[in-house]
Amino acid sequence: MLKRSKRYLESLKHIDINKKYELEDALKHLKSFKTAKFDESVEVVIKLGIDAKQSDQLVRGAISLPKGIGKSLKVIVFAVGEKATIAKDAGAEEVGAEDLVKKVEGGWGDFDVAISTPDMMRIVGKLGKVLGPQGKMPSPKSGTVTDDVETAVREFKAGKIEFRNDAGGNVHAIAGKLSFSVADLADNINTFIKHILNLRPSAAKGMYIEKVSLSSTMSPGVMLQI
Repeated sequence: MLKRSKRYLESLKHIDINKKYELEDALKHLKSFKTAKFDESVEVVIKLGIDAKQSDQLVRGAISLPKGIGKSLKVIVFAVGEKATIAKDAGAEEVGAEDLVKKVEGGWGDFDVAISTPDMMRIVGKLGKVLGPQGKMPSPKSGTVTDDVETAVREFKAGKIEFRNDAGGNVHAIAGKLSFSVADLADNINTFIKHILNLRPSAAKGMYIEKVSLSSTMSPGVMLQI
């Protein structure tokens, strides 16, 4: 914790926390910070002008970023029969039905994405209280409730990301790794921001995107000019 604090404070000396930077400048600052001994992830956080308590203003979905995110996600699938075999062959780490539901209910959560065939949602639905707060609950809107499990597994294994606003109206997403070039990170971030813009709920009034910030795993945030 002490090492992280020193690194964080050292990084703060290189930015003006009250300034909003152009995207490429913000990324150059992130890449200039004193980094950890691992390849840090770059995260984009968008503060939306929505009322997160209203169901008709929620923002969620999934997207494949053009340059990927630099990691392979762990995927599980709730399916039976042929669909279960297809999911396993496509690379899913775990495939099951009632047995997998019980495993997750018991506290197991070593996965990034949960996919379900539509017919399995009758038993997967009971995991809402477990997976919902983690943002892992299968949903048709995010492409994780589908009969095409092969495509879904391959896309999420390749780095397709899910997102949903939190209680404060913020949307978080991994935009790649710090080792990515500025151009590749900028391509991913611009793609994500444009996608969020296209998802503006009709019930949301006033300014939709209020703030955007970037950070790496161990760095302070850098505000973007939008």
